[in-house]
Amino acid sequence: MADAAGHITARGVIAREVGKPGQVEEFTIDPPGPGEALVRILASGVCHTDLSVQNGVFGGDFFPVLLGHEGAGIVERVGEGVTNVKEGDYVILAWRAPCGECRFCLAGKLHLCAASLNAEKRMRTMDGITLQPVLGIGTFCTHTLVHSKQCVPVDESLPPEQMSLIGCGVMTGVGAALYSAKVEPGSSVAVFGCGGVGDSVIMGAKLAGATTIIAVDIDPKKLEWAKGFGATHLVNAREGDPVARIKELTGGFGVNYSFEAVGRPETTEQAIFCRDLAGTCTIIGVAGPTSTMKELPLGRFFDLGGALRVSWYGDCLPTRDFPLLATWYQHGKLDLDTVVTRIISLDEAQEGFHAMERGETLRSVIRL
Repeated sequence: MADAAGHITARGVIAREVGKPGQVEEFTIDPPGPGEALVRILASGVCHTDLSVQNGVFGGDFFPVLLGHEGAGIVERVGEGVTNVKEGDYVILAWRAPCGECRFCLAGKLHLCAASLNAEKRMRTMDGITLQPVLGIGTFCTHTLVHSKQCVPVDESLPPEQMSLIGCGVMTGVGAALYSAKVEPGSSVAVFGCGGVGDSVIMGAKLAGATTIIAVDIDPKKLEWAKGFGATHLVNAREGDPVARIKELTGGFGVNYSFEAVGRPETTEQAIFCRDLAGTCTIIGVAGPTSTMKELPLGRFFDLGGALRVSWYGDCLPTRDFPLLATWYQHGKLDLDTVVTRIISLDEAQEGFHAMERGETLRSVIRL
C-alpha cells in the first residue's frame, strides 16, 4: 500500500543479526529514483546463498538484510529515465546488470562487470534502519526496489516459480556448462554436488551435447534426481573413491570437464584430479572465507595440464540469456518443473532453509 507521497509498505524476510533466523516484517520503500524500478514479487527461489548470508558465512557485516535473490515479478512503477521496462512488465530479476563503463565492460567483457548497477538504498525497516538487499535485489518479500537494468522481461505466460530460478541457480549451472567451461559435443562431464545448481550444470551439459555425464553426490535421492536431469552415470561418494570410479567409467582416463558445485576443499580436489589430460575444472560452489585447501600436489596438477577456473553467475549476460533459458523451458529443453520441489509461503522461508539442509528439496519456492 502506498501513502500520499508514494512510499510503499511491504512485507519481507529480514535478518537482523548474524546467525539468527530472519523474520517476516513490514518495511518501507521510497518511490523509485532515476533508473530504478519497483517490482511486485510473484515468486522467489530459496537458495543456499541466502542461508549463508543469514549465518554470516559471507557477505560482510551489513545487517539488517532483506533475504532472497532469485525472483520473478511485475514492474509496478519506474523512475525517471527508465526505458528498458515499463509498468506491467513481467520480469526476472538479475543480480548482475552491467554498468557499461568499468574496465571490463569497456573491454567488451560485460559478464565480468565490476560495478554492477543497483538501486540506491531506499528500503528501510519500520524502525528506520536502511535495509541491505542480498546481492542488490532482495526477493523474499512482496515488493522490492531494483535498478531497472536488473529487470529482464520474459513471456508473461510462463510460471513465476520456474522463472524465478532462472534468476540465479539455473542460470549459474547452465551458464557454467555452456559459457564458462564451453562443454563440447561428445565430451565427458563429472558434476560434484547435485543440488539445484549441480543439476542445472547437468542440463547445460546435455544441451551442449555431452554424451557421458557423471553425477557425484552422497545422497541417493539427489543422485536419482540427477539421473532425471540427464546424468548417464551415478557415483555415490560414500561408497568408495569417486575419482577412481570416474576414471573407471571413462576408460581409465578421466573426464574432459569437471564441475564443483559444493564449495568444499575435498570435493574441489576430487574435481581437479578426476580430469583427463588437458581437461577443464570449473568451480561453482561458494566456499566460506576461511576455507582453504591444505595441499595441492603441484607436480601432479601440472602433469594433468588443462584449466582450473571459477564461474561467477555462469558468465551470463542476463538480457541475452534469461529469455533464452525461458524459451528452452517453454520448449521442454530445461526441466524446471522438477527443480521446483516445494511451494511455500513467505512465512515458511526458514523451513525452506531447513528442508534444503535436510536434502529434501532441490528448490523450495516462495509463492507470493
